[in-house]
Amino acid sequence: MGKKLKVGVVGLGRLGRAYAQYFAYHIPEARLVAVADADASTLNAVAQELGIEKAFTDYHDLIKLREVEAIAVLTPTKLHRDVIVAAAEAGKVIFSEKPLSISLSESIEIMQVIDKTKVFFHMGFMRRYDPGYAAAKARIDAGEIGTPVVIKCSSRDPYRPSLEYANPVNSGGLLIDMGIHDFDLVRWFMGEVKSVYTVGGTLAYPEMKQIGDIDNAVVNMYFADGALGVVDLSRNGVYGYDIRTEILGTNGTLQIGYLRETPILVMKKEGIMHDTVPYFFERFEKAYVAQLKAFVRTYLDGKAPSITCADGVAALKVSLAATQSFNERRPVDL
Repeated sequence: MGKKLKVGVVGLGRLGRAYAQYFAYHIPEARLVAVADADASTLNAVAQELGIEKAFTDYHDLIKLREVEAIAVLTPTKLHRDVIVAAAEAGKVIFSEKPLSISLSESIEIMQVIDKTKVFFHMGFMRRYDPGYAAAKARIDAGEIGTPVVIKCSSRDPYRPSLEYANPVNSGGLLIDMGIHDFDLVRWFMGEVKSVYTVGGTLAYPEMKQIGDIDNAVVNMYFADGALGVVDLSRNGVYGYDIRTEILGTNGTLQIGYLRETPILVMKKEGIMHDTVPYFFERFEKAYVAQLKAFVRTYLDGKAPSITCADGVAALKVSLAATQSFNERRPVDL
């Protein structure tokens, strides 16, 4: 049997818990050896479920373990900087979930630490590993639709998250926490963003005004080569979890995404019906696993990470510019 990368997961919220399970059961070339979370009850539950003996309420204790070679950072975004810097200074291999930070200065600091320590760092943008998005990228690179000239992205959650999570102080708000996925994709498909103009509002959940965030936004953008883009974000896609992208090229168009989760139609005289995608785990679980497999395999093969710290900084710059545009009611150049 070949070498296995020994991984510690820091942060065991809904996504961190899933990642711990993926490392434990779905990634043959990795072995989960330690977990950390500030909440003792959550920590103990996950450690017991996965049979992990090394479990810590202080992530520093996990990072100190010699046997832990790699750290997966799944903490709340506002804590990413501290965990990543500590892991980098300890010489660990690092995977970080998006966003890199909600602060540009912190993100640049993280990138500088990664450059200085020269540790392997993989940024988490799982949509690039979704079969549909990966196939679209391959077709575009092969010239199948000619030159891409317009991209349209829609991301709609079926309901809002908790106010604590949605609070921009904790997550960055709609345009950073949610929009950064699409801003990474538009860069991946179309190149660098030149300018953005955002309109938005608190239209479906008035209680979100308490925390200073919006629940719907539309971001128009120009790319460096003059191509056009639009991203619409919504917390109230009540019919289901709806993630779709359309890319118009000079020789054709690509549409990515789907609404029907189960391949069945119910046809009656009242109408034709089907179900919808429940939420992000159902839509992107394969992408999450593929992303972590790529992280482990790329490191073990001695190759460069496919998504870098610089990608995290660049996507955050677009998110922050979009937020500034909304707040100042004007176009913002990057």
